[in-house]
Amino acid sequence: MRLHVEAMTYGPAAIAHEADGKAVFVEGAVAGDVVEAELTSTQRRFDRARTLEVVEPSPERVAPPCPLVGLCGGCPWGALSHEAQARAKEENVASALARTGGLDAPRVHEVLQPLVSPSEPWGYRNKVELAVARTERGLRLGFHDLSGEKVVAADACPLLPSRFQKLPKKVAGAVSYLARGHGLELLRVGIRASERTGEVEVALWTPPSGFPRALAAKVIAEGTGATGVVRVMQKGPEKARRLAGFEVLGGHARWRERLDGHRMAVSAPSFFQVNTKGADTLIELVLGNARELAERASSSPEELGAWDLYSGAGTFTLPLARRLDWVEAVEAFGPAVRDLRANLEAASLENVEAVGGDAAREMPEDPAELIICDPPRAGLSKEAVEGLRDTRAELFVYVSCDPQTLARDVQRLERAGAWRLTRVVPADLFPETYHVECVATFERSG
Repeated sequence: MRLHVEAMTYGPAAIAHEADGKAVFVEGAVAGDVVEAELTSTQRRFDRARTLEVVEPSPERVAPPCPLVGLCGGCPWGALSHEAQARAKEENVASALARTGGLDAPRVHEVLQPLVSPSEPWGYRNKVELAVARTERGLRLGFHDLSGEKVVAADACPLLPSRFQKLPKKVAGAVSYLARGHGLELLRVGIRASERTGEVEVALWTPPSGFPRALAAKVIAEGTGATGVVRVMQKGPEKARRLAGFEVLGGHARWRERLDGHRMAVSAPSFFQVNTKGADTLIELVLGNARELAERASSSPEELGAWDLYSGAGTFTLPLARRLDWVEAVEAFGPAVRDLRANLEAASLENVEAVGGDAAREMPEDPAELIICDPPRAGLSKEAVEGLRDTRAELFVYVSCDPQTLARDVQRLERAGAWRLTRVVPADLFPETYHVECVATFERSG
């Protein structure tokens, strides 16, 4: 079928409509294209299709620096101009706030701020993950394709800084060599590379079985220049794997990055923003709220106390602790709690209480003026919303990586009667993809 592609969606596909008005989600197309496409699936309310040929390219279509755009799943928007990506992301956040959050058009216009773009469109990532496929010739390492079912080998990844773009091929080569004759079982391989510190970590995710530790450390370090080689063990079914162990094979136990002007260390199982410049921007947005709150109270930030819920290894905890009176950080994931405590000790910060536990169940008791919350993609649980309703804080800052769950939680928080959304700043931490980070500010509603 021939389709006139109308807009980007919150997903890898663009949207078009058939002659009868039925929506079609089209892979491999960008807004403004005219394409020849074939159906890949059909449902009652919409169809899915794959682009066969771009008949008339969109004015917003660009030639990406990576030949795998359209094949590899890492850059689904790589053929769309950065300006068009920015507009689409703002529109997606606005749509989520309206449709899922229940905000009317004037309210969306009031709270939604322009998108901020902290980094360059390419070369911004500090982390990539290689998928593993077993073939007759041995292990094949690369990136998932758009379907998530196949593995695409890559000579380079331009999402990484230029000095590290060949790392995926080097790591794939080293691991493939290691696997020959050793019956190596691998789930995936993580690569972290810091432009600011020069450190490179290769993390081998494996089942808890026999493993050639010394040989792995030697082959990978020599083949990639890694400053740390670690092994993360998991067990259980694919969709419910749990951590079963962690060991250092060679070099540093934690990968070190420079954030907010200071070093911070993160172990392979712990979350860290893949865009370091973007993480600095998020920190500044959060700190801006703290300064605004202090000015409103005619005080200084040094007099404020804060909760940092879902704190991770300390992305916000550490900067807040350097500027505020005290911080209580809550994190459920064991490795991240250990990373946080190690980072606090290394930074000689003694005004933080790090609590291990679920934020909904371990909500701090000491009243704070400011609450920071950076939950997983699933957003806040109902119990967390209820706990936040009963606090006495004056300002609540919600950092979200999913506009849909953010919008759902906006509605929950406002319906609970304690908070009112005043500002949402979308931040483009993931250029060449549909993902967008948001920093939402809430004030007491009564």
